[in-house]
Parts: sequence; C-alpha cells; structure tokens
Amino acid sequence: MLAELSIKNFAIIESLTISFEKGLTVLTGETGAGKSIIIDAIHLLAGARGSSEFVRFGEKRAELEGLFLIDDEQHPVYTKCENFGIDISDGMIVLRRDVASSGKSICRINGKLVTIAILREIGQYLVDIHGQHDNQELMNEENHLTLLDQYGGKKVRQAMDAYFQIFKSFDNLQKKIKQLSENEQEMAHRLDLLQFQLDEIEKAELQPNEDELLQKEKNQISNFEKIYEALKNSYNSLHGEQKGLDWVGHAMSNLEDVSSINATLKELSETISNAYYLLEDLSYQVRNELDSLEFDPERLNFVEGRLNEITHLKRKYGQTVEEILTYSARIEEEIDQIQNRDSHLHKLKKELDSILKDLAIEAKNLTSIRRSFADILTDEIHRELKELYMEKTTFNVHFAEKMTTFNEVKFTPTGVDDVEFYLSTNPGEPLKPLSKTASGGELSRIMLAMKSIFSQHQGITSIIFDEVDTGVSGRVAQAIAEKIYRVSNGSQVLCITHLPQVAAMADTHLYIAKETKSGRTKTSVKPLNEEEKIKEIGRMIAGVEVTELSKEHAKELLALAHTSKK
Repeated sequence: MLAELSIKNFAIIESLTISFEKGLTVLTGETGAGKSIIIDAIHLLAGARGSSEFVRFGEKRAELEGLFLIDDEQHPVYTKCENFGIDISDGMIVLRRDVASSGKSICRINGKLVTIAILREIGQYLVDIHGQHDNQELMNEENHLTLLDQYGGKKVRQAMDAYFQIFKSFDNLQKKIKQLSENEQEMAHRLDLLQFQLDEIEKAELQPNEDELLQKEKNQISNFEKIYEALKNSYNSLHGEQKGLDWVGHAMSNLEDVSSINATLKELSETISNAYYLLEDLSYQVRNELDSLEFDPERLNFVEGRLNEITHLKRKYGQTVEEILTYSARIEEEIDQIQNRDSHLHKLKKELDSILKDLAIEAKNLTSIRRSFADILTDEIHRELKELYMEKTTFNVHFAEKMTTFNEVKFTPTGVDDVEFYLSTNPGEPLKPLSKTASGGELSRIMLAMKSIFSQHQGITSIIFDEVDTGVSGRVAQAIAEKIYRVSNGSQVLCITHLPQVAAMADTHLYIAKETKSGRTKTSVKPLNEEEKIKEIGRMIAGVEVTELSKEHAKELLALAHTSKK
C-alpha cells in the first residue's frame, strides 16, 4: 500500500504530505482544488512522462516522494528490485523523483539512482492508475493474454512452464538449422574463419590454468635476487656460532637443568625445546630452498613470450585460458557441422520433428486450460456487469491461433494463442474488439467490472480511480460505489469522485481545498471526521448550499454504505 506521499513545488502545490490508510480512500473537493494533481504526482512517481510544466512557477524543481509498504515477501516487486540491485528492508520501498525546471528528472528507489525506465518497471507493480480516459492496459489487446494468464493462476503457470521448456529446445534447433541452411558462399567464408581461429588456438597448445602458473613463475624469476638475499640472510641468522639457534640451544640447556624442580619450569623447558627443534627443521628447509634456487634468464624470456601469446589469444577468444579452450571446442563442433552439413541438417530436422510433436501437445494443453479459464472469466464478468446494470452487455474472450506468413501455426514463448477481449453492449449487435466498442460511460463501468476481477490476481498494492464514475447517477452510481469498495478489500484503493454514493463508502475521506495567500494559490488536504463527512457529502448532493435536507440525505447514504459494507 501507499503509506505516505510527499509533494513539494508541484503545479499549484507548494508543500504537502499525505498519509494514506488501507481500504478505500476517497478524495473530494471543488473542481480545480488539486485532486487530479495529487494523482499526477503519484503517476510521475510510478514512472510516467514528466515535463517542466509540472514545476511550480518560480521554483527550480519539483520534489516527489512516496513510501510503499509491502508485507508479502513473495510479492513480485521483491524479485524485480533484486534484479536491479535495489535492497528492500522492513518491507518498505521509497520512490523519489525530482523534476527540474529544465524538464530533466532524477529518480531514486530506496536511495539508489535509477533510470525512468526502471522506475516505471518497479512502479507498475506498486500502483495502477485508471482515469476517465486512461484504460490502456485493458484496452490494449496485447495485454489481454497476460491478464487471462494471471487470472488462470497456478494451473496456467504450470502448463506455461511445461510448454516453455520444450519451446526453448525447439527454438535452439531452429536457429541451428537456419545457420546450417545459409547459402554456400556465406558458409564457405564462415568455415574459413572458424578454421583459421581453430588452427591459431591449437597451434598455441594451451594447457588449463597455464596463464596463472606462468604468471607465478615469472614473478618468481623476476624477484630472484630479492628471494635469494632473504633466504640467505634468514639462514645465516639462525645457523652458526652466536646465531639464533645457538642462543635458543643455550636457553634450552639452562632450563633442562632446573626442569625437575617444579611443573612450571618443566613446561617452559618442553616449550623451548619444541621451539628449538622446530627452528632447526625450518633452517634446513630454508637452506634446501636456497640450494634449489637457480636464475635462468632464458626461461624468463620464454615465460614472458608465452604470456604475451596467451594475452593475444585472450583479446580474441576469451578472458581466460578456460574460455579460449571452451570456444575452441565449440567452433570445432561447428566446423564439423558445416563440413558434414547435409547429415547434420537431416539429424537436426528429424530431432525438430520429434520436438515439434511434443511442443504441439503442450501448446494444445495450454490453450485448453486457457479456454477453460476464459469461460469462467466470461461468466464472472457477466455477473459483475449485471451488478452494474449492464446485463444486456455480452463479453467474450476471443481466441485465434498465431500464424506465420506461410499460414502455418506460429509457436512463440507464450504459446500459439492470440487472445483479445470482445464486447457487445446492445442486443443483436455483433461482438467487436473491446477498444472499438464501448462509449465513455460504458467503458468506465466495463473497466471497473474487469478491474474488480483482475485486481485479485495481479498483486498491485495500490489502485487509483480518477473520476471513473463521471456521467453516472442513481442506482448505477450506487452499484459503482459498492464495486469500488469491493476492489478495496483486495488492494488499497484511492478514488477521486464527485459521486456522494462513492464518498459514503470510504474508509477514509480526504477533502482537497485550495486558497490564495499573498497572490499565490496553495492546496491543502484534510482528513474528515464523521460530522465533516456528512457536511461534505451533503455539499456533493446539493451543490453550493448545504441544507438540513441534504445533510439528512448524506446521513442516509452513510447508513446505507455501512449496511452495504457489512
């Protein structure tokens, strides 16, 4: 849910901080008070296009910040944030956006600088805004398959996973066949190039980890003198008359003479004896290491030359010797495929035919499951539309197979289905695509009916309705109010409304007002108590003058809303 919104120097808003609660929050007030500006601010926080026009006149920049609380650690926004390297602590996500008077934006998520594209990608999991003319998600047929799959839930995901695993193999085989089917001239050029690369790598006779071993050897030879001096001085410090071991031996002999007197002396004697023999053994190791040292300038030249050769190959074929050898094995396989192209093509096509049969079975199963959920969805939307007094409207999920230019079924990562929502708002009229059917008032109700269903499956934390109830009244207005409240049971809902019926259903009622001080307009937000709610709803009913009758009507609406919620 959106817990807090901070706005500074944005349009007519100088400075404003609003706390939001769960459930249904309505924003009401006179036209032009700044209700939609608050929604615009949330829209920009979620990644909408910004411009210098949003910056308050005379200011250098507008500052927007929103705190979202995500209780469910399985929410998809966690994975998205992890992919972008954004940490989420205590289930809190803070979106921040500064819009400069030049029009440029600076975006942050939990303090991390991000692009507008990333802000938009994260924002779409947090907030879903629907305005009177802003129903792109539902109107865009490209989203309809995704919405149906979300509605299908676990069963569709399982069928989709089974299909996609086979599709990946199918797609890889298609790419290999296409590569082998290129024209002769291109294939000959490719073969020459690969053969040259393979010869160059094989000629080098690389060994695993050779570069690391050679680098260590180079370091050893290059520091020969330093190592020799250190070993010689170390040995001379330990061995010889009046040297380290000699003095430790004297200490050992003296303690041995008194070790029988008490336990402490015995323990000291044993410890120094162990130290003596350990140092003696180490001195022999230092001497052996010193004797084995040999400076070979020819070997150093060879090692440096070999490292240069490996570095040259790394620039062309991989960052490490292992990557170069892996690349060598891969191109060797490709050379074999090109040289024996016909047999490989035959083998690959045979394998493709086999996979294609399995893919077709999984695609058919996926389509079958989608159709079953499409039928359930159709019935559910009809029920929702009936509650909104659109019982004569017919809804249908239209299925068509994706086709290639050769009029063959096209397998894609999401299956073979083209899905689009169709609608007929009048009896006797044919079903047509949703985007070409509904009028403005009808579209608001259709969108609300669909949103009340899809919001339960999309995981959006906050849904915003910006005057989607415009142009309705009476029983339809009451039905819309109840529908919006039902959506708020699954997600936080913020709603700008001019309908008293919707305002009466609110869990939280915010009144937006504007005033002029020192020649500048300022917007303020005030949470209403019960008495103030009655007065505001009465104003919405009566207009400018609030009468006792309109107050009584407001009380009746609130009582009706209370009963409806129960």
